[in-house]
Amino acid sequence: MEARLLVLFSGYFASVFSFPSGQISASCDTMLPQHRGSTPQTTASPYFITVSNTTFKSGDSITVTIQSNSGNTFKGFLLEALSVGGDTATGTFTITNGDTQGLSCSAGPNSAVSHTSDSSKSSVTTSWTAPSGAGPVRFRATVLQGFSTFWSGVESQTLMASQISNITCGTGKFCFSDPANCNPDSSGCLFMSVVPSSNGYVFEMSGPVSTLEYIAVGFSDDQKMGNDDDYICATNLSGNVQIQRVFLTGNNSPQSKNLIFSGSPVWNYGNGIMKCCFIAQASISTLSRASASSTYYIFLATGPTEANGQIKQHTKIPLITAAKIDLSAFSGNNKAASGESTLVLGHGALMLIAWMTTGTIGMLMARYMKNAAKEQYFGKGLWFLMHVFLMSLTVILTSIAFIMIFAEVSGWSSDTGAHPVLGCIVMILSFLQPFGAMLRPAPTHKRRFIFNWAHGLNALVIKVLAVATLFLGLQLVDTSTNQWMPKVMGGFYGWEVLFYIILEVNTRYNEKELYEEVNNTMKRESIILITFVCGNLAFLISLLVGIGQS
Repeated sequence: MEARLLVLFSGYFASVFSFPSGQISASCDTMLPQHRGSTPQTTASPYFITVSNTTFKSGDSITVTIQSNSGNTFKGFLLEALSVGGDTATGTFTITNGDTQGLSCSAGPNSAVSHTSDSSKSSVTTSWTAPSGAGPVRFRATVLQGFSTFWSGVESQTLMASQISNITCGTGKFCFSDPANCNPDSSGCLFMSVVPSSNGYVFEMSGPVSTLEYIAVGFSDDQKMGNDDDYICATNLSGNVQIQRVFLTGNNSPQSKNLIFSGSPVWNYGNGIMKCCFIAQASISTLSRASASSTYYIFLATGPTEANGQIKQHTKIPLITAAKIDLSAFSGNNKAASGESTLVLGHGALMLIAWMTTGTIGMLMARYMKNAAKEQYFGKGLWFLMHVFLMSLTVILTSIAFIMIFAEVSGWSSDTGAHPVLGCIVMILSFLQPFGAMLRPAPTHKRRFIFNWAHGLNALVIKVLAVATLFLGLQLVDTSTNQWMPKVMGGFYGWEVLFYIILEVNTRYNEKELYEEVNNTMKRESIILITFVCGNLAFLISLLVGIGQS
């Protein structure tokens, strides 16, 4: 009997004074004391948490204090820093006095802090160091007034990260960027991230914009504009950043929606780069009403705004995820392959090859290489065979590119300006050109000159429209701050015009028989063409690399 009483008394004694030294790593996940039969208080907590700063960047130290009001004291506590999106422990604590000690939790050593004794305290202070890649955080504590009296879920205000990072993309948040996996600190990186929080979503946006321009993140049930829930960061005339939420319905004006923030949004705009981070207390809506779904296509777009903050139509094709993203359960496998879709990139690459290389060289062969490449094969001059082959290849490449973009868009792109209109005209005229050539009269026919003029004029119209279409297309996919791809295209056409002039002058000299040796004339024309083709390929490769990075 005495032994039984001794065991019961020992168990009770151990329960009452369990972990008075604060070695409570086993409670890291639940943040609840292992006191049998005890539950948290439901009344307002007499304790609160203060912080030395409400913003931070990687490596910053934040002083964190648990305090009591109305003369209350406490004997024990457990304190952690939790990411707002994901609710996981983050960062490390540095022990600054004898009342606190670090604990090893799931996030590693010193990822939580607790008491060292059960003596009464009115406040405790510690220091927290922000890790790399951290987003918004809150400090959360469980504070024990006594064995069975404690309050859990005591939280600080939200601390916002002043830097945007891609370190935790795929594991701590969903990211979408152009170029893929780019560093948000780089000048040419268009970046967004989103992660669900307890009562909404944490958004980060970063990218190159000018005054009165915006970055928008949209959520949609399909890959078309309309019925989209958009969250926008935009610069105004004062150099400040405005955050808004709108609902898009087709081509109608955006409908502004109420947006409530948790914590204070953090933004920065300087040197042409805007960074914006906020926590939206909202449910994503794609049909003018809240939806229980957490799976969406995600859009990332930029464009201009009115002086009053009203957004205008985006000037470039938005980036759209290839598949729906489940925001409630994303993982490393859901990290987006950022940028344009494969079909869009393939469309652009084939059009560049067709109208920078094969089409251009084919036209030069017909106009300037008749003497230099007049050897007969299959009863036709080499220049003619090369012309037919290159122009046929141009039509084939254009047709494939045309089919690819229609397969991607599944209709008409009403939000890309004149580019699709000019592209369709180029496609139609290119398709008709070889049929007209097959109906040409004999070289000695009295009306042959009509065909020559019509064939040449149609080729000139196609060339001019193709140039304009390529320029507009490159502007749509080029997200760099200096729009280098259209500039490279401009350099190429300057190069092309130069060689047209050189070859035209050479032709005029030949007609006047200024050169006696025909073989030298042929050799000179061939050298001019080879030089042009080498430069042509250099421009083409640089633009193909740029498209691949889009």
